[in-house]
Amino acid sequence: MSHNTFGHLFRVTTWGESHGPAIGCVIDGCPPLIPLSEGDIQPWLDRRKPGGSRFVTQRRESDTARILSGVFDDGAGPVTTGTPIAIQIQNEDARSKDYGDIARAFRPGHADYVYQAKYGVRDHRGGGRSSARETASRVAAGAVARRVLGEGIVIRAGVVQIGPHKIAPDAVDFDAVNANPLFAASADVVEVWSDYLDGVRKAGSSIGAVVALEVTGVPVGWGAPLYGKLDAELAAALMSINAAKGVEIGAGFDAAELSGEDNADEMRLGPDGTPAFLSNQAGGVLGGISTGQPITARVAFKPTSSILTPRQTITRDGAETDLRTTGRHDPCVALRAVPVVEAMAACVLADAMLRHRAQTAPLS
Repeated sequence: MSHNTFGHLFRVTTWGESHGPAIGCVIDGCPPLIPLSEGDIQPWLDRRKPGGSRFVTQRRESDTARILSGVFDDGAGPVTTGTPIAIQIQNEDARSKDYGDIARAFRPGHADYVYQAKYGVRDHRGGGRSSARETASRVAAGAVARRVLGEGIVIRAGVVQIGPHKIAPDAVDFDAVNANPLFAASADVVEVWSDYLDGVRKAGSSIGAVVALEVTGVPVGWGAPLYGKLDAELAAALMSINAAKGVEIGAGFDAAELSGEDNADEMRLGPDGTPAFLSNQAGGVLGGISTGQPITARVAFKPTSSILTPRQTITRDGAETDLRTTGRHDPCVALRAVPVVEAMAACVLADAMLRHRAQTAPLS
């Protein structure tokens, strides 16, 4: 499998660089006859695009999606045809001159050194392929995945921690996320977090954060044992997001402090005769297969590596130097990662749904 492609039946390939003419994705395996237009994709891209508030990079991109293939309108509205769907997003506000100083010096915390060492060449303009700009393509693919999943499956994410400031688990409110510029999962923290992040931003520094994910409506049975585990594939997809350094499913690392009695999700019969779980420490997945409960995860994002404080590094020529990264950067990259987390979950689940259908549907 290509390192630019993920998924099995619902396969997504992304392409393009931060300062190239455009970025985009190709989605293969999308079923036919699903209503899909650019208007279904754009609202999700608008949530991720830069320049939306003082807390994110001020790069100005409209992130306008253009569908190039895989959709046809026969008069009743555009629908998918079952063939590859290509989506293109133009780059409109690249300022490559901001990166002249790093053409030969490696930025600490970035992928500059490892790209140079692996490939012998790197696009230093905004990080090239390793830039978070690439995630716009993932969000576009996630919009298509949502159409495959249907409205019964609800995918929501939000920031639950910035630096040392945390939202208590019982205070998380995903309905608050879209109503504030921090994507915070609680309206009560916005003022305090805004003041804190203003201080970080004005100091030219950055801070890490945690994004929580919740998916409801997934039925029991998706995923597969051992090497096709739903939680393993979800964790891999979330870890592939730029700046992600840790993923928890359900109780996650807190499970190490629980007893067997507290960790096991007990069951009783519900009113309809199906199992009713009394807790959800497993995060909606047992043995790699969905339980029908909400699927929950948390993703830890490191601080943005581009900061104004000079950092020690070396050049391609082997000289030691101090480097101060200029340009337009997010003081907390996790804010704009919220729609990316949702998109990656959507793609994994669309793939799981199609594979489940293939594994369980009776032969005709």
